[in-house]
Amino acid sequence: MFQDLGLEGWTPAAAAVALGLLLGLMFGALAQRSRFCLRRALVGEPHERAPALGVWSAALAIAVAGTTLAGTYGLVSFQGHRFHAAALPVAAIILGGLLFGIGMVLARGCTSRLLVLAGTGNMRAFVAIAVFGIVAHATLKGVLAPARVAIGALTTNVGGYASLGALPGGPLAWAALLVVVLGLFVVRSGARISHLLMGAGIGALAVAGWVGTGFVLKDEFAPIPLESLAFTSAVSEATFWAMASSAIAPTFGVGLLAGVAAGSFLAALAGRELALVGFTTQAPVGRYIVGGALMGFGGVLAGGCTIGAGLSGVASLSVAALLALVSIVAGAYVPDLMAQAGASKTGASETAAPSEARTDVDPATVSLAAGAAAVASL
Repeated sequence: MFQDLGLEGWTPAAAAVALGLLLGLMFGALAQRSRFCLRRALVGEPHERAPALGVWSAALAIAVAGTTLAGTYGLVSFQGHRFHAAALPVAAIILGGLLFGIGMVLARGCTSRLLVLAGTGNMRAFVAIAVFGIVAHATLKGVLAPARVAIGALTTNVGGYASLGALPGGPLAWAALLVVVLGLFVVRSGARISHLLMGAGIGALAVAGWVGTGFVLKDEFAPIPLESLAFTSAVSEATFWAMASSAIAPTFGVGLLAGVAAGSFLAALAGRELALVGFTTQAPVGRYIVGGALMGFGGVLAGGCTIGAGLSGVASLSVAALLALVSIVAGAYVPDLMAQAGASKTGASETAAPSEARTDVDPATVSLAAGAAAVASL
């Protein structure tokens, strides 16, 4: 279809960068205004969880419905896409998802949330994203690549059942089931209607990404990768491009990343929410460095983050993406469980010997230590 757009002087690759920039602008603005974040829905403040889950569920419901309909009408095909490969790297997905979930709790946000926060002036988020990008790229093409390859070699052959759509009932039935379940979370969330609509808009952006790269910009003579909203690959590509832009061309991911930063900045500017936020004793730099590193390594192993695998991937009805999302969710609870276990032991020790109790321990340090213990336990 690309040849019919009349974009003389453009290539599909260049148009993909522009598409990524446009989608990123809208995502950044919508995510900033709605505080879109899966971490908040899982382990945020108690009063935040239900509304945040409702907004996230609205996004996933629209993404699933729209992507499935696009596939039904031939606007996108996932045949040959890595999310639908017959060889399912179970070990890599589960381990990567757990590590990513732990990391996003330590860094107080998943990749997309940290990108949005960085655009509003949050230096903690910027540092975590910088570490994330370096580790992700090292895992894809650098010193950590051998570990990725070794773990990824542990696969299970699922044959033609790499998609829920291959199961009895077909894609429409499974998509409808997911939408109904997600709809229950939306209805019971108590979230603002405006935030739910913004969440739905984010879901529509995931659909637009798949259709845009898989149909609108499709050109048999100059093919481009089929992709949508995804931030593990985007941050890795942008990190590499920033260091070698004279030798390589920008990609969809580079445009997406730039768009998110600009969109969140403009939304925060309009809402008078721009603010420089630095590190404190309650938010030490080490916590964000560890969190970013765990997300970088884990996101690559899992095949994506909460957006790349969790939103865009699950929208394609991919079993691999669904497993990654479940693993990320499970990993998000590990630091809290470890902290609770540590608090119980500390409480018992203080009861037995109150004179030895310490009062100079920073709670943030305890949380960081709990996260590190969780990683070691894996």
